[in-house]
Amino acid sequence: MQKNKAALSGLYAITADNTDTAQLLADVEAALSGGARILQYRNKRVHGAAALEQAQQLQALCTRYAVPLIINDDVALALAVDAAGVHLGIDDGDIRAARQQLGADKIIGASCYNNLALATQAARLGADYVAFGACFPSATKPDAPRAEPQLFRQARDLGLPIVAIGGINLDNAASIITAGADAIAVIGALWQADDIQVRARAFTQLF
Repeated sequence: MQKNKAALSGLYAITADNTDTAQLLADVEAALSGGARILQYRNKRVHGAAALEQAQQLQALCTRYAVPLIINDDVALALAVDAAGVHLGIDDGDIRAARQQLGADKIIGASCYNNLALATQAARLGADYVAFGACFPSATKPDAPRAEPQLFRQARDLGLPIVAIGGINLDNAASIITAGADAIAVIGALWQADDIQVRARAFTQLF
């Protein structure tokens, strides 16, 4: 898993809310074949056994492509499918407790919104990466606070990979990478593309 921790850069694909597992897997495989380096399973429309089934199949797919699978907000699900790790929001659980459950080799990411102090605390508690956003107006979270470019420069001192999220598309991604983002988390601008593989490749070529 140390190899996965070293690969926290590039296109960070976050799944769409898709109840059609076959379509979800086809879309994800297109993104992985296009160069996505990290996948986060986040599906607010699927729960319980259906979520477990999707996560299991995504884990198998990610294993084939040697890409870490991160589970959003759910340590138990991450353990159940032996995912690479979890991503936690401010209300989704304690980093230290998650580390105790997952072990030292798993990845823990933390949403830090537009708050450098929160990122500093996450780093102190043992997060493996921090995420700032929304960087731009976001259809997924339209009320999210705005993370300005200087925040990414300030966060370099943390010594952790920094993920940018929120409203990122091909027109604005380069600016936030230049500001200091190691990875860009993308939802709509990836999955809504006519050709997901081509779109993923275009994002990947920005790095």
